[in-house]
Amino acid sequence: MISGGGTGGHIFPALAIAKEIQLRNPDAAIHFVGALGRMEMEKIPQAGFSISGIPITGIQRQQVWKNGLFPIKLLKSLWLCHKLLAQHKPDVVIGTGGFASGPLLYMAAKKGIPCLIQEQNSFPGITNKILASRVQKICVAYSGLEKWFPKEKIIVTGNPVRTKLPDSQVQDKAQALASFGLQPQQPVLLVTGGSLGARALNEAIAQQLPALQAMGLQIIWQCGSFYAAQLLPKFQEIPGVWIGPFIQDMDAAYLAADVVLSRAGASTISELCVAQKAAILVPSPNVAEDHQTKNAMALVQENAAVLLPENALAQLPEVVKNIMAPHQKTLLEQQIGRLAKPHATEEIVDQIFKLLAV
Repeated sequence: MISGGGTGGHIFPALAIAKEIQLRNPDAAIHFVGALGRMEMEKIPQAGFSISGIPITGIQRQQVWKNGLFPIKLLKSLWLCHKLLAQHKPDVVIGTGGFASGPLLYMAAKKGIPCLIQEQNSFPGITNKILASRVQKICVAYSGLEKWFPKEKIIVTGNPVRTKLPDSQVQDKAQALASFGLQPQQPVLLVTGGSLGARALNEAIAQQLPALQAMGLQIIWQCGSFYAAQLLPKFQEIPGVWIGPFIQDMDAAYLAADVVLSRAGASTISELCVAQKAAILVPSPNVAEDHQTKNAMALVQENAAVLLPENALAQLPEVVKNIMAPHQKTLLEQQIGRLAKPHATEEIVDQIFKLLAV
């Protein structure tokens, strides 16, 4: 059983792990647990897996009065997870973070079922910090997490990624560009604010699109499901611009892109490392413990990416122009590629199968 959700950063690693398990053992039965009303309830079935929903929600840090029903939702979620564990009788339980994974792994550990958590960020989330003392193994993407997790449980594997560019069905850049309706002779800026979208990135591109196009750039713009209805009618007919709520083929998008503008979520950063793309990272100021800034700084300190604060997005055309200088673009691509862990999914599943063998 696998749980993790709320955002693509938790869901896509979970799916990558599930698919690798299936690849190694086609007879493996895999069932997901997610939070009702969140995107995993749609994305997991689309990927061909079954899922059960629980009513758990995250703790509101800003509007604390909204936490009144949290204890009831938590107790109900724990009871439902108790029933689900009794029904499915899993050999191992895996959590990829987010509040959805808390009740399942807590109850599984209480029942003595082997558990593994996968932490994507350089600063762990509250759910994984709570679970750390109860699970057998903790797979992480960054060093230095001994501050929060028992050292003897930590395995540095990197993050699972959606993309495996060497195995992409898109064979070359020209084919990738054509799949987005773009021309081969002009450079491409890929913009992604994550699966739900990012208001600040969307507003910056909407305002600065003329300046970016004047530089000769084409745009692949994942605007997110929250903003699609507002933005698609305005921009989808503009030549040299592909815009959509979600990019199904990230292999093609990375292959087409010369520079990537994105949030600094851990899964996105791991994909950028594997894809070896020059990146401008705009950390979200709205995430717990400001972990996206910490993620971005881990790359900046290696000269592997450029950090652009959200309040400085007006400088985007100038920053893109500087990065597009051949020596700078090549340097960023080389440095970020050095940080890649392309076999992270396989290494995590190695650890899962070791738990099964105990």
